Amino acid sequence: MKQATIIMISSVVLFCCASCTTKDEKPKTKPSIPVTVALAAQKDVPIHVKAIGNIEAYTSVAIKSQVSGQIARIHFTEGSDVARGALLISIDSEPFQAILNQCEATLAKDQSQEKFARKQAGRYEGLLKEGIVTHDQYDLLRTNAESFASTVAADRAAIKSAKIQLGYCSIRSPIYGRTGAIALQPGNLTKANDMALVTINQVSPIYATFSIPEKRLAEVKRAMAGNELKIEAVIPNEPGSTEFGTISFLDNAVNSATGTIKLKGVFANRSRKLWPGQFTDVVMTLGNRKNAVVIPSNAIQTSQQGQFVYVVKPDKKVEMRQVISAAAMGEETVIENGLAAGETVVVDGQLRLTPGAVVETKDKQPIRGKKQ
Repeated sequence: MKQATIIMISSVVLFCCASCTTKDEKPKTKPSIPVTVALAAQKDVPIHVKAIGNIEAYTSVAIKSQVSGQIARIHFTEGSDVARGALLISIDSEPFQAILNQCEATLAKDQSQEKFARKQAGRYEGLLKEGIVTHDQYDLLRTNAESFASTVAADRAAIKSAKIQLGYCSIRSPIYGRTGAIALQPGNLTKANDMALVTINQVSPIYATFSIPEKRLAEVKRAMAGNELKIEAVIPNEPGSTEFGTISFLDNAVNSATGTIKLKGVFANRSRKLWPGQFTDVVMTLGNRKNAVVIPSNAIQTSQQGQFVYVVKPDKKVEMRQVISAAAMGEETVIENGLAAGETVVVDGQLRLTPGAVVETKDKQPIRGKKQ
């Protein structure tokens, strides 16, 4: 009997303790997740079209010799700037000077013979009038004088040709530009119109050639109709290398194989940052997008369903929201659909989030809703 009483008392004590424990326990809540947030802003943003461009010389000339001969002297150094008309290369001119001297001597001889023939024809003209000589004798001398006159004219043409050939011995630059590598050194023989001795590129101004999808053609044509279409050339991995220019050429046909159309921009390139053959990022500004919704680019995440952002509600719970982005501008992206200006989005800490999770901003920023 005593043992049964002890067991009964122990059971009551255990029941009371269990009841007390149940009353004291509180439901567990998940801790808030620290995140960094930003507000979706509304502002005017430029409409950009980006492409990869190739830099081309404004003018490129391959310098060739117009006469065959021996290179006597090079008057420039490789990779130097030369002015228009500057003497570049001298070809040995002695053979051409000798030909010119010979032509001039022939002219002097033929001029003397022409002078004598004309005087003789003049005397016979007087004798013909007096009846001393026949018409045949006079015509023979007159024809001889005219023949020598034609010979003198041919001699003068030969002298002019010889002077031109002699002038080709001095090769001059047809443009202002920068020289490349020299193909032949002094002492080498060169043939007329054979290999290029040096190539000169005009690098200031300079062109950037690129292609854009044909679906942007209408926008480009509208932008070009209003005023000059601005363009930027940015050299990758070179901070501060941006050059500004304008569109100078729009091709007259779309490439049916690629579905793109070719454009060309011209840049002053006074600082010589752009160089022929170089690849660069080209940014063309077509206009401004009014009252666009903009968020930091790192707020946008990607899933199998597409792009999304985590939107923080006023109760500090997050919502997974599908969005459609339009264009990226530096560290910001334009949102076309799915987000309103003034809403709060998570820009850092998304990996730990799930829909409905409670967050706490690291910098204690207030949570706001969309603008009404």
